[in-house]
Amino acid sequence: MSSGDHSLEKTSVVDHDEENLKVGATKRHIDLANNVEARIHNPLHGIPRDTLLKGVEEFAKEYGLEDKVDLFKKGALLAQSPGELETIPGITEEEKEHIRRETTHRWSQSKSLYLTIIICSLAAAVQGWDQTGSNGANLSFPQEFGLHSDDPNDPNRERNDWIVGVINAGPYIATALLGCWITDPLNHYFGRRGTLFWCGIFCTVSVIGQGLAQTWPQLFVCRLLLGLGMGPKATTSPVFASENVPANIRGGLVMCWQMWTAFGIFLGFSANLALHNVGPIAWRLELGSAFIPAIPLTLGIYFCPESPRWYMKKLRYPDAFRSFVRLRNSEIQAARDMYYVHCQLVEEYKIMQGSTYIGRFFELFTIPRVRRATLASWVVMIAQQMCGINIIAFYSSTIFRNAGYSVTQALFASWGFGLVNWVFAFPAVWTIDTFGRRNLLLFTFPNMAWTLLAAGFCFYIPEGHAARVPLIALFVFIFAAFYSPGEGPVPFTYSAEVFPLTHREMGMSWAVATNFFWASVLSLTFPSMLTAFGPVGSFGFYAGLNVIALVMIFFLMPETKQRTLEELDYVFAVPVGRHAKYQLTEFLPYWISRWVLMRKNTTLKPLYDFDEVEAPIKQEKLKGDV
Repeated sequence: MSSGDHSLEKTSVVDHDEENLKVGATKRHIDLANNVEARIHNPLHGIPRDTLLKGVEEFAKEYGLEDKVDLFKKGALLAQSPGELETIPGITEEEKEHIRRETTHRWSQSKSLYLTIIICSLAAAVQGWDQTGSNGANLSFPQEFGLHSDDPNDPNRERNDWIVGVINAGPYIATALLGCWITDPLNHYFGRRGTLFWCGIFCTVSVIGQGLAQTWPQLFVCRLLLGLGMGPKATTSPVFASENVPANIRGGLVMCWQMWTAFGIFLGFSANLALHNVGPIAWRLELGSAFIPAIPLTLGIYFCPESPRWYMKKLRYPDAFRSFVRLRNSEIQAARDMYYVHCQLVEEYKIMQGSTYIGRFFELFTIPRVRRATLASWVVMIAQQMCGINIIAFYSSTIFRNAGYSVTQALFASWGFGLVNWVFAFPAVWTIDTFGRRNLLLFTFPNMAWTLLAAGFCFYIPEGHAARVPLIALFVFIFAAFYSPGEGPVPFTYSAEVFPLTHREMGMSWAVATNFFWASVLSLTFPSMLTAFGPVGSFGFYAGLNVIALVMIFFLMPETKQRTLEELDYVFAVPVGRHAKYQLTEFLPYWISRWVLMRKNTTLKPLYDFDEVEAPIKQEKLKGDV
């Protein structure tokens, strides 16, 4: 974004706030840079009704929505006091029923919303299939290019291991170094939909190129080009879904990214299994088959409504309203959500000054509210690589071959891993918005640590023993079963929601670049690690990283469940030190007392104060959530 464009956006929003016409004056100001009282705040709270309605009139006049002013007045009153639905004047019985159904039928959403989720799910399936094509191909393409030797004394063996690692790491290297960082300008000029169209093109052409490669450098270049599609796709798709989905089901729908990434991984393993007997070209078909889900992604993205928050960022408010209407079940819901988002944007722009591309990058680390989101997203993203899931996703066939399986048996075992990884992602649809993002990770990381360690120890069983390979496979499958509802869906869902709109593309670029950089490190180093440490040492190393990741999550990751994207400004305004101290002095003693000593009367003092919050898309029963 150019400096001039961003200044125009900022000035247009903030100048009117000085007159207190759009958002009024709240009873108690909350510092979004340093929310030491941990208070979560509705920006419309405490505004006199006359002032609020006058602000709506000015808002409608300023943004070309005069014909909808009465609708926006009702929406503003509803956003201010959702608990008073029955007493707000002018709201029809039909409109009231739509609001009630948000609680009683929360999965009853518009067709356009679900179409958006389907397209984002296709993007995820492309991601998963791209990851696993190389898994099966690893069993044959090194021989094709003279990069494999069974002779332990071969002087080129170590060199060849590194070349295979570099080829496998290619998409992740390109994603971390370039792909993620072009997301911001792509989104600025083309929007969320245009960016995903770009990704579909690259994810189609590059994988076909892999299948046609005649030398390993050609294969490596095609995999680098794949990263230019994978990076913006992994960055934009969760953000696109997150911005369009209501808060009370946001986690359950946005986590479809992981569920359908897992499905794409399963499809990739299925393709590997189906194609491995077709002869010398098997690896080419395994790598090239990933273009299949990229075609409907490329063709279908423009049938979805653009993100209304992106339109608002570009000051295209009538377009934003039309998008909101398509994404909600009624115009009253669209008007309420849009006005609430606008008012919170006024608050955001007071402290967010990202006027240039480079400026927004540095503000990820200098603005306190944004810096805390940057830290939290970094923790959950690097934890996904620390847990060791991708040593299985990238190299499971190689691991099972080393354990003693034939090629066919290794591919079947990998297929089983992909199936478990996908099936066990389904529980997260319901638990991520109830049990919570943070709690899912605190539960699953210890279990991933011991199952990975157990799988490694099973390599001590002598070769040829009947129990050796089945036990290795069993613990790998149990590891996947714990990963899929926890560290699988949380990182991309969490990172897509924690950044303010002003820094959302740049923040998500940072988060995904973190994830893919360490994925490239893992992919690059694991063949050599396997040679140097053996399976036991390699699995034990990643089991230890699970424990380190657990500690980082416990102290540095705030919960975000059932909060609107705008309310998260206040969550991440709470200083890291206060959050960490609370976990150590309040949460940990409570957990020990309640779940170790089994004292059922133990209570937990809440960290956040919701006294002033009546979230505009939740009913009274949600006011006490922590």
